[in-house]
Amino acid sequence: MSGEVLEGTMAKIAVIGAGYVGLTTGACLAYLGHDVVIADNNNGRVESLRAGKIPFYEPGLDELVSDVVKSKKLSFVLGASNASENAEFHFLCLPTPANSDGSSDLSFFEAGINEIVSVLQPNSIVINKSTVPLGTAKKLQESLARTDVHVVSNPEFLSEGNAIRDFLEPSRIVIGANTRELSERVAELYLKVDAPVLTSSWESAELIKHTANAFLAMKLTFVNEIATLCEMSGADIEDVTDGIGHDPRIGTDYMKPGPGWGGSCFPKDSASLAQVARSFGFDFTLLEHTIDLNQKHLDRTARKVEEVIPSNHEKGKIAAWGLTFKAGTDDLRHSPAVEVLQRLEKADYEICAFDPTVKEKLPQLPSTIIENNPYKCVSGSDALVVLTEWKEFNQIDMKKVASLMRNLNLIDSRNIFNRAEMENLGFTYIGMGT
Repeated sequence: MSGEVLEGTMAKIAVIGAGYVGLTTGACLAYLGHDVVIADNNNGRVESLRAGKIPFYEPGLDELVSDVVKSKKLSFVLGASNASENAEFHFLCLPTPANSDGSSDLSFFEAGINEIVSVLQPNSIVINKSTVPLGTAKKLQESLARTDVHVVSNPEFLSEGNAIRDFLEPSRIVIGANTRELSERVAELYLKVDAPVLTSSWESAELIKHTANAFLAMKLTFVNEIATLCEMSGADIEDVTDGIGHDPRIGTDYMKPGPGWGGSCFPKDSASLAQVARSFGFDFTLLEHTIDLNQKHLDRTARKVEEVIPSNHEKGKIAAWGLTFKAGTDDLRHSPAVEVLQRLEKADYEICAFDPTVKEKLPQLPSTIIENNPYKCVSGSDALVVLTEWKEFNQIDMKKVASLMRNLNLIDSRNIFNRAEMENLGFTYIGMGT
């Protein structure tokens, strides 16, 4: 991607919501040459964005936002109606968090709609990028009570740490609409993106999003279960996944074992899909078990730590590397690293954690000390547990780490280190499925 905004005759677009999806969507659409206004109801966030401050970590996004703002293709306003009044296309990028029963909380989504409905221009299109339950687009069209305003479902498939590439070089663009004309109008927004455009009904587009994330979660759970079997049998998960990954029907993506899966999407979308299935009277047993097994795997990961530290009167000291749910982000939502450490806090271990993007104490880990230096983090520890696959960890001098630890136990839940190399340094190495 060059730093220059692409040229051409473009559309006027309003993006409602300046969160992760909204900011990425708005900046990328502006890069494609569209005139974009991003709206948010948080005045502090709007002012920060106007000052060039990105409220979260996403590689390359700060530079992209700066470029498109300078080109006058992107601006920020307070209040959704102020963005939508002069726009033809209105992208809804609003949070849909999970309720306690797994269903989606649509209150933010509905509030955004209520704010813009009175200012929508005739023949404009409301495009939903928020992850919503099956049937939402149909209900939205009905609730608008306007035959001159149209609804389209255009789900996002952004992965944190790689969001810009995912938007501009996607594997596919999914557009759900009730007429071909609407699909074509929205598809024109992506003419400069080289990717297949898949058109469908509203319902299919909504289900595609949930199904994709639920399937990937299931794949990760399956690999983690096989890793457990490998540990019991003497097989090596790396050999197993390599052997099956060469089969093009299976592939190599999402084939790495870990402490469990989490993040802002997989837990929420899996639970939402299971709840939608229940609403139709369908017992989605496979998905329900996938969710339950992930919790059990988080338990197993915590037990790996507990098993290597002797049970005595003295608190065991644990050093933890990684807090975010994956590398390349500062997102802690449903982080498996945090959930494993919560289990270890309850077991009364003394914990010190290091993460490249987390610098302050976390309310969800009240007893855990956050250290900004990996060497200080491991000093005097009885075990080091690696919970996030940050590439920066491979640049750390592990010989120095060994000299600072009290007991050389390394629980590598991401398999980022070489067993033989670590054992040569004196570590008792415990990986996942190895």
